[in-house]
Amino acid sequence: MDRTVQFYRDAFEAELVFEMAAREDHPRMSILDLGGGAALNVFEVEAGDMIGDRRKQGHRGAIDHYALAVDSKDVLEQIKGRLVSAGAEIGEIQRLGDEWSLFFRDPDGMELEVCAKATDS
Repeated sequence: MDRTVQFYRDAFEAELVFEMAAREDHPRMSILDLGGGAALNVFEVEAGDMIGDRRKQGHRGAIDHYALAVDSKDVLEQIKGRLVSAGAEIGEIQRLGDEWSLFFRDPDGMELEVCAKATDS
């Protein structure tokens, strides 16, 4: 939990806005505000309790991944640098339709995407 929270703070300047200690009926939880109305609810889960192979498409569940939107390709480039500094596994920024896209894996192996509208489309 602490490693995951720190990763998103370092990479996205996320703000920790809520913490809840584990209870008998609920795991430890943190809520991270990513700005722009986006937030992540992070639960503390033992690795053995996670289902599927998070490194393969189709094995992560019905929703494969989430994308976080940023304002521009310049901001996307800045995020890429922060992701590298935070220790993420990252790909290259690529054009996918009318968006610039960057895929990355967080410390828990979750794949996410950061994207920005391409202004020349």
